[in-house]
Amino acid sequence: MNNPIAQSVANLAPTGGQKFRQRVLPLIILAIIVVAIPFFGPSRTVYALLSVMGINIVFALSYNMLLGRGGLLSFGHAVYFGLGGYAAMHAMRAIEYADGGFWAGFPVFGLPIIGFAGGALAGAIIGWPSCRRAGTPFAMISLGVAELIAAAGFMFNSIFGGEEGISGDRMNGPELFGLSMGPVSDVYWFIAFWLVVGVGGMYAFTRTPLGKMSEATRDNPERVEFVGYDPQRVRYLVFIFAGAFAGMAGGMAAVYFEIFTPEAVSLLPSGFVLLMAYIGGIAYFAGPVIGAIVLTYMQSMLSDFTEAWLLYLGLLFMLIVMYAPRGLAGIIFGVTGSFSNGTFSEMIGKWLQQLAGAFLAFLGLIVLIEVSVNWSNGFGEVFEPFGLHLTFANPLTWVLIVVPLALGILILRRANRETEEVLA
Repeated sequence: MNNPIAQSVANLAPTGGQKFRQRVLPLIILAIIVVAIPFFGPSRTVYALLSVMGINIVFALSYNMLLGRGGLLSFGHAVYFGLGGYAAMHAMRAIEYADGGFWAGFPVFGLPIIGFAGGALAGAIIGWPSCRRAGTPFAMISLGVAELIAAAGFMFNSIFGGEEGISGDRMNGPELFGLSMGPVSDVYWFIAFWLVVGVGGMYAFTRTPLGKMSEATRDNPERVEFVGYDPQRVRYLVFIFAGAFAGMAGGMAAVYFEIFTPEAVSLLPSGFVLLMAYIGGIAYFAGPVIGAIVLTYMQSMLSDFTEAWLLYLGLLFMLIVMYAPRGLAGIIFGVTGSFSNGTFSEMIGKWLQQLAGAFLAFLGLIVLIEVSVNWSNGFGEVFEPFGLHLTFANPLTWVLIVVPLALGILILRRANRETEEVLA
């Protein structure tokens, strides 16, 4: 029997020109942007934001190897990100204090390889019992493993460094490609290089027989077993590769932040990577890339404007689940695909209705959330957008909450019904 993940993506296999637009073209655009950005002289803040985006893109794509390609819902993927990062951090310290030998000649630039190996080893050990089950049992096992490793992070100080974590200095060892790893521009090129390697490697994996078989196992494990393959073994091998690429992202993060704490293996980053993949669109290879870019930007920038940015992130996730289950990538590819199949003129009106409905509903929710946060945390302070004095005692506040929210929901429901009728 097909699982829910399989049902949501099984009918989305691209054909013809769609394969180029949905798989190859986004990678070409990403590579061009990555190479071109330094020539515009970005600030340190922009370099920092782009570097974190690069790390999260690799992390989110590695998670989608499990969820989107393998149909395995994991609540503990940060374990492999964190363990790979810790492996890279210990290697960084070995390079720093090396008096000769292997580590003295190992460049910090290559630490994501150590992270890759650490993540693969963790995936091989943890995946051996975990992948004996799929569906809900697998999800519960991953949750238990996440809690176990997170607790271990505060008990084994020699490995995890306790609450303070483990720190290192990336400006040690031999230079590679002339990068000292000191300036933020050098670190950006380091992140960019491993981003291209990681994205290219995971895309190549999807085109291998194992990658194809993981999708078949996601859709119908009984049929895979019938044709002579072991679904459990397929899941296990995919699990190892997913852990390896998550470890690569952890190695990139170790070099960028120069510190790793037990928070990296906690449930918080595990939940965040799930949001990045699903909001971006698990049915598309480019989906997690889009999700990582959008959510990293929200995490970095939106937090400067409101204390409630996590609530907005949750609301965005709910809207995607309810009204756009194919994610942001599905919206983008749906619009671009309408040009080729000649339905753009027919669908543009429905899309504008959906956009207007979402905007109105979100407007009402923003007023409700901001007034609530200011009332709760400010001891009577008010929300004052555009000079308005909004409190719960002001009737205008309730008008700005109820009217846009109700209209937005009505417009969304009507537009969705009309869209389903057109696509039926």
